[in-house]
Amino acid sequence: MQARQLWKQSKFDKICRWQRPLLSTIARGNEEEDDATHNVLPQMPHLAHTPSPYTGPSASDLLHRRKQFLPSTVGPVYTHPLNLVEGKMQYLFDESGRRYLDAFGGIATISCGHCHPDVVQATVNQIRLLQHTTVLYLNPAVVDFAEALAAKFPGELKAVFFTNSGTEANELALMIARLYTGYHDIISIRNGYHGNATSTMGATAQFFHKFNVIQTGIHHVLNPDPYRGVFGSDGVKYAYDVQDVIDYGTCGHVAGFIAEPIQGVGGVIELAPGYLPAVYSIIKKAGGLFIADEVQTGFGRTGSHFWGFEAHGIVPDIVTLAKGIGNGVPIGAVVTTPQIAKVLTQRYYFSTFGGNLVSAAAGLAVLKVIEKDKLQQNAFVVGSYLKERLSTQMEKHKIIGDVRGRGLLLGVELVKDRKLKTPAKEEMLQIFERMKDMGVLIGKGGFHGNVLRITPPLCFTKEDADFLVEVMDYTMSKM
Repeated sequence: MQARQLWKQSKFDKICRWQRPLLSTIARGNEEEDDATHNVLPQMPHLAHTPSPYTGPSASDLLHRRKQFLPSTVGPVYTHPLNLVEGKMQYLFDESGRRYLDAFGGIATISCGHCHPDVVQATVNQIRLLQHTTVLYLNPAVVDFAEALAAKFPGELKAVFFTNSGTEANELALMIARLYTGYHDIISIRNGYHGNATSTMGATAQFFHKFNVIQTGIHHVLNPDPYRGVFGSDGVKYAYDVQDVIDYGTCGHVAGFIAEPIQGVGGVIELAPGYLPAVYSIIKKAGGLFIADEVQTGFGRTGSHFWGFEAHGIVPDIVTLAKGIGNGVPIGAVVTTPQIAKVLTQRYYFSTFGGNLVSAAAGLAVLKVIEKDKLQQNAFVVGSYLKERLSTQMEKHKIIGDVRGRGLLLGVELVKDRKLKTPAKEEMLQIFERMKDMGVLIGKGGFHGNVLRITPPLCFTKEDADFLVEVMDYTMSKM
């Protein structure tokens, strides 16, 4: 059995070695002709960086050991999993030194760019001084970050609680809403994703993210999806369903409402115009708090605003953060008002790693880099350019049913029939794989698994956008 496994690994390594020279040439953008079609392959933008030599274990060895020691239902993506060993801003390198354009950003997590020197330096400086104390002691790192973060919010949103992840942030937000209002019922939107713990799994509304465990006090309302929703782009009509759920499914009062300003995992769906303001009014009348899940939309990613909720003209009672907050460092946060925050004094609330000094130093550096490098403005300019270029591809490729999103949070939904909107999941997987082979890493999602998700680092350039679109066009043309 062991000999057979070693033979399989050896065979896989040989295949990889055979493929790498060709694929590496494609990824580095050399001008070569495709022998079969005589077309010039898209060229990746130049990068003046040579990756460090890699001498670690191979992809096949890591895959074998991962299956043994890291069992999970979520395996590595791609038919031949990538062993990524180095990053430089919007680019990644695999074990062979092959370069990829990262158009997924670690699931909308890399905000400043892979290994941004300012974030790295701030992290290293802090870890050399002091790595961990907990918030039981005073230290400027966590206080400076909390103050700088609070300054980015409007109104009374000035009380900050640090967590380890977006799931934990949403769990805490839901608990705060229940404690503050004295009610238990939470309303969330179908197709939304908020985490995989007890309450957040309940608030999540996609069956493949929900285990068969007790989830109480959660009501899911119609998704205000302009593309597939029953009322199109009429946000107010969708909001009527929220009132109906309160009237027929609760005691008439709720603890709160939670929503992503743009659904990320759900397929980059912008909520129909007018929906959130209408829901805000309904929830307030029912005595509830409004929670904005900014885990993917925050920190300038949408371009037009620093926070996704700002595009809807409302100010939430609670905001949850993660992903881009640390540029890859594990950290999350809950921001609310001092009055609402007082409910946590009813008992002893504490998080050992919430507010870790190294994570706080990285988070503060991220805020400074976004400002210094004008990354929000770049997300708006490059994101608008990329969305326009993707939209023009709809005229050429009938498989593209919809292009949507804001800034550098974009989605391309693929369908077999535009009128029937039949999901093209199998075709999407082919495009997903072939774009990787040509040097572009992209995300996938949506309830039907047919949406290409584009959430690159905010340092993405127009040249990167051109390369992405050209690779997508080339791939779709060869389907």
